[in-house]
Amino acid sequence: MEMHFATVWESIADEIGDSTAVVHGATRRTWTQYDDRAARMAAAYVDAGLRPDSKIGLYMYNCNEYLEAQYGGFKMRGVPVNVNYRYLDEELWYLLDNSDAEALVFHSSLGDRVDRVLARLPELKLLIEVDDGGSGQVPTARRYEEVIANHDPMSRITRAEDDIYMLYTGGTTGMPKGVMYAMGGMTGGFVISGFPLLGAVPPSDAADVAPIVGESVRSGKQTVSIPSCPLMHGTGLWLGGFIPHLMGGNVVTLPSRSLDSDELLTTVQHEHATALVIVGDSFAKPIVRAIDAAVEAGTPYDTSSLQMVISSGVMWTAEVKEQMLDRIPQVILLDAIGSTEGSMGTQISMRGMPIETAKFSQMPTTKVFTDDDREVEPGSGEVGMVAAGGNVPLGYFKDAEKSERTFRVINGARYSFPGDMATVNADGTLVLLGRGSQVINTAGEKVFPEEVEEAVKRSAGVLDCLVVGVDDDKFGQSVTAVASLAEGASVDEASVIASVKTQLAGFKAPKRVVFVTTVPRAPNGKADYKTAKQYALDALGMS
Repeated sequence: MEMHFATVWESIADEIGDSTAVVHGATRRTWTQYDDRAARMAAAYVDAGLRPDSKIGLYMYNCNEYLEAQYGGFKMRGVPVNVNYRYLDEELWYLLDNSDAEALVFHSSLGDRVDRVLARLPELKLLIEVDDGGSGQVPTARRYEEVIANHDPMSRITRAEDDIYMLYTGGTTGMPKGVMYAMGGMTGGFVISGFPLLGAVPPSDAADVAPIVGESVRSGKQTVSIPSCPLMHGTGLWLGGFIPHLMGGNVVTLPSRSLDSDELLTTVQHEHATALVIVGDSFAKPIVRAIDAAVEAGTPYDTSSLQMVISSGVMWTAEVKEQMLDRIPQVILLDAIGSTEGSMGTQISMRGMPIETAKFSQMPTTKVFTDDDREVEPGSGEVGMVAAGGNVPLGYFKDAEKSERTFRVINGARYSFPGDMATVNADGTLVLLGRGSQVINTAGEKVFPEEVEEAVKRSAGVLDCLVVGVDDDKFGQSVTAVASLAEGASVDEASVIASVKTQLAGFKAPKRVVFVTTVPRAPNGKADYKTAKQYALDALGMS
């Protein structure tokens, strides 16, 4: 039996069919129902002329249908492709055209955008519209529930471990790129990541997954995962969806389309969630505030079922981790550094143990190399680029030049270089500095924005911050903070700069601080440095 998401999930559905697989609001599906609906979607894809390796766009908010349509694509050996629901016409057209999409499943509220680009996408054979109360702007689209009802489930097939899995990057450094993985390595890697959480040794044979999962679920240990961030990004999908499903888990998505901490905590309480997936401080801070407000109101949330809170993608500072552990003392906090292009390290925090920001245990296959491909010596203080080994992507879809730069062989081993810079402590731990693409060169010194952002956020009254480089005649680039304040706080520029200077070398402190209502971030919490820089330029009269 092959290591392939669809094949393993089918075996799990056979093993624990009556257990819950997906929940969205009041809609619940068992594993048997989940598998059946995905098989009907697979049949619809095949009937429309899609074949193995056909690309299927998923242009939806978080919902059960996102997971079903994706599973259906895996079943017929297609390649589901994540499409950012914030994309407008040109971005939507670019991604569907670049990915060679032959089918698109989308929410009806996004239909007007789809309709406007259809004429420029002649390869699209199938449009399926998920009703979310939108006006349904695409006359040629089929209704999702009618597609389910009008197709018999596709028969199960044998698949290949070298089938392609693809996830598009967020496009923070240029246009989005499709990162391709081999399905076998992806599935097997996530089994290795998830099974220790069940207290089980990860099996090397895919046929052994379902029996272990069945025993765990029947003993009352089913994982209940809430990805509070978008499924359209790797953090929500991989950590909140794929790994829990490989563990026979129940994946609960939230109806609100932006973070509503009260809805999230109510769902944790109602569904007895065991795992919560967030994105750093930008999610953790409002969750902590909501817990405190409920306690103050005399209606505290029951979070006793939570065993783990997982974050990836942006900084999760030590102070905020400690706040969460104070309020949910039994949880393990797992902070993972990685990107669409590969996983690099983790930090595990529990109550009573020392917690540090941006210090991670390396994966066994992670290295840090200098520009001349020399491995950084632990304890040397030298800065290098983090290289992720192990299950390395096959490359970027239709971009051989970029693939050659990002995925390279050093000393006989293949690595991914997503662009993160780090030093290595004497004990082998990584100290993450930030993305090389965002580094600020000021007066001959290099400043990594993340380090300064953390210091600014420690300043009294500051809620959130991004740091950018602004052109400067004297310094080359001037370190500039774009910050938002906590409700009711009164903070001035001088106090923030003075606070940072007590924490970091003077050249790293912001020369200017621009205050904004909300620091710009994507729905998954990741920094929007482009918009932040524009805010800074506008405020400083330099745009």
